[in-house]
Amino acid sequence: MKVNTLFLCCALLVVTIFAFSTGSKEAEPETKPMVLKIGHYANAEHAGQAACKMFAEAVDSRTNGMIKIEIYPNNELGNPPEVLEQNILGAIDMSLPTQGQLAKYSKKFGCVMLPFAYADYDHAYRVLDGPFLEWAYPDLEAQGLVFLSNWEWGFRNLTNSVRPVNKPKDVAGLKIRTPPELSNQAAMEALGGIVQTIDFSELPMALKQGVVDGQENPVSVIYAYKIYETQKYLAMTGHTYNSMVHVISKKTWDKLTSEQQKIIKEESKRAGDFMRKTLRDAEADQIKKLQELGMEVTWPDVSLFKDKMGPAYDRMKVSVGAENVEKFLEMVESEK
Repeated sequence: MKVNTLFLCCALLVVTIFAFSTGSKEAEPETKPMVLKIGHYANAEHAGQAACKMFAEAVDSRTNGMIKIEIYPNNELGNPPEVLEQNILGAIDMSLPTQGQLAKYSKKFGCVMLPFAYADYDHAYRVLDGPFLEWAYPDLEAQGLVFLSNWEWGFRNLTNSVRPVNKPKDVAGLKIRTPPELSNQAAMEALGGIVQTIDFSELPMALKQGVVDGQENPVSVIYAYKIYETQKYLAMTGHTYNSMVHVISKKTWDKLTSEQQKIIKEESKRAGDFMRKTLRDAEADQIKKLQELGMEVTWPDVSLFKDKMGPAYDRMKVSVGAENVEKFLEMVESEK
């Protein structure tokens, strides 16, 4: 009898310890904060970095700290093509490539920077946020990316250290740095420029050493990256437009709950809208400051430049497909 009682007491003790142990484990948090990395090429002074910070803070707040976003600006994780490739592979969670960089994976994106395609910013937004969105962005999922929203970069303008640019003939013979995108190369070469492709991180030194005479970028970039230190002349050509495109790895996206996905999409668009407004509102003031810093600014008749773009369009049709160019131009016309 005593043995049975002792056995029963021991059994109850084991059950109690097991229950207590199990209960303690259930009381522990079942999930830990998820840390997501975003890499991009804008520097600390650019509105792209400010938009990233806004996005990260809002996601942190709305997910109650369950999603933390680490920001790596100014090509800290590699140059733009490298960051995009890492994003596709899932090694980086999010990135902000331009449509030109995405064109490597879908030729439709190569159409966005057709020279002199848009009348103004609002026209570009109507195209890219409307029919182009439905046409091109589904292609990204096949590459392992999910589109979140369009951000901003801007209309590209030409700077140089040799002479003012008022007419197409003023571009002839200038050595001009462009990014790898064919649209920019073809536009400058159609005007008689001598194009060199130089990594953006090496551009300041190339300008300082006279490797090239000029380059082309949005006003915000010319200002934030102090390109005025080596460039005397700015021509407001607005020859091509592109934007940052906020994308997330499909692998990362699939780890999120539906509510977290909703939050990230909403905050991405909010940050993108902020960046658009910030850059547009700042452009006139930045042009004035560039003039105060010694740049001579001209506003050429862009119709004269557009008339020279036939060879550029022919090259673009070969590169991205004539059918894609024609389809895109239909969208451009429909949204005027």
